[in-house]
Amino acid sequence: MAKVQDRKLNDLLITGDQTYTSIDSSVDRLILNQKLHGKGWNILFLIGISLTGLLGVSIFWLLYQGIGIWGNNVPSAWGFDIINFVWWIGIGHAGTLISAILLLMRQQWRNSINRFAEAMTIFAVMCAGLYPILHTGRPWNAYWLFPYPNILAMWPQFRSPLMWDVAAVSTYFSVSAVFWFVGLIPDFATLRDKSTNKYGKVIFGTLAMGWRGSNQHWHRYEQMYLLLAGLSTPLVLSVHSIVSFDFAISIVPGWNVTVFPPYFVAGAVFAGFAMVMTWGLPLRKFYNLKHLITDRHIDWMCKITLATGLIVFYGYLLEIFYSWYSGNFYEFKLLMKTRFTGIYAPMYWLLIFCNGIAPQIFWVPKYRRHEPTIIVVCFLISVGMWLERFVIIPMSLTNNYLPSSDKPYYPSFWDVAMFTGTIGLFITLMMLFIRFLPVINIFEVKDLFYKMGGKKEIVEEVGANS
Repeated sequence: MAKVQDRKLNDLLITGDQTYTSIDSSVDRLILNQKLHGKGWNILFLIGISLTGLLGVSIFWLLYQGIGIWGNNVPSAWGFDIINFVWWIGIGHAGTLISAILLLMRQQWRNSINRFAEAMTIFAVMCAGLYPILHTGRPWNAYWLFPYPNILAMWPQFRSPLMWDVAAVSTYFSVSAVFWFVGLIPDFATLRDKSTNKYGKVIFGTLAMGWRGSNQHWHRYEQMYLLLAGLSTPLVLSVHSIVSFDFAISIVPGWNVTVFPPYFVAGAVFAGFAMVMTWGLPLRKFYNLKHLITDRHIDWMCKITLATGLIVFYGYLLEIFYSWYSGNFYEFKLLMKTRFTGIYAPMYWLLIFCNGIAPQIFWVPKYRRHEPTIIVVCFLISVGMWLERFVIIPMSLTNNYLPSSDKPYYPSFWDVAMFTGTIGLFITLMMLFIRFLPVINIFEVKDLFYKMGGKKEIVEEVGANS
């Protein structure tokens, strides 16, 4: 009975009348047939390039003038820079979760969505890494943060949270990049063999690293892939936990709580899955990939988003409980004066709506398969998770123990410009990825098709559900 149920479940992961050849062509046509990308791709790419130019101008002016052009002040030494750093790092977590943890758990439904989720991880971490480097004020001396031998015998201060971020984020980025590239090797070989352009053959042939698909190659590949998945899995928990320690080890009201590590990790997965669906739904619609990214995939991602959203909302309730039960005047002041009724109160209540109330619609199965609803909810989640970082950082810093700390924080034009520019950089990289690299893991989907029996015709999803 269990085997029958597993077979029925697998049938829902690929729908329609498919063959090995049709699965190949569904993905590689996006690369080999450049005419397939219409005006929509061009418009988004131009928007991304334009905003990336704004990012370049913002960084140039920042290096010329110094970080005084930002809205940072005393006591809000952390402003948009750290808000956006934590937000971007959080978005990158879903890719590693889908790729590594679900791989180790043998969850076959990850096969169609892990590739562009991994790409999101790489690009989001690249956007995040700009902020702490520029926030130091002297980015040209960023190499001082690494423990390299030098004649001055100067070593980084490893008790500094900045050093924890450097170690965690750089490790996370390097392991994720290698994991992503290794997964692409068999697909590069497929594109090498199918490309009719001599330059394409050379480029994909070089990237395929001599892949021939032999038994020895597959054996070594699976060993390396599982090893990298094992290395990536603890990073999902450690990276955002370390980021949360930047706050939790302080004595700032609203920060010094032990719930921050799991609260931050759950929030990262919550934001990451929302971003995966924000990109995945338009991708499958405009490029006709509904037979590979099925309603079943979307349904499961909505369920994970709902589950992690409940954890995040529970964290919000815990913050209210701590403020009341601790008897700490400053904690209670932060809650009642600033978050509930202060000048930032609209942002706090909008945060509660976006992250706590809006995702509850995913309890209804019909709305977990209604694409416009999912897109709207995922957009609200992305906004809500950004507002969460704003609520945590400036609100706490401007309500410290001294009356002189009650100074509101307002971002400057250059804060907003740089944040907008990083969004443009992310869009640009994603557009280039969609055009020049396989957005779906070809060989893993074909492997799933093989495990289903390699049959030519697959049960339609509607019929399987009925």
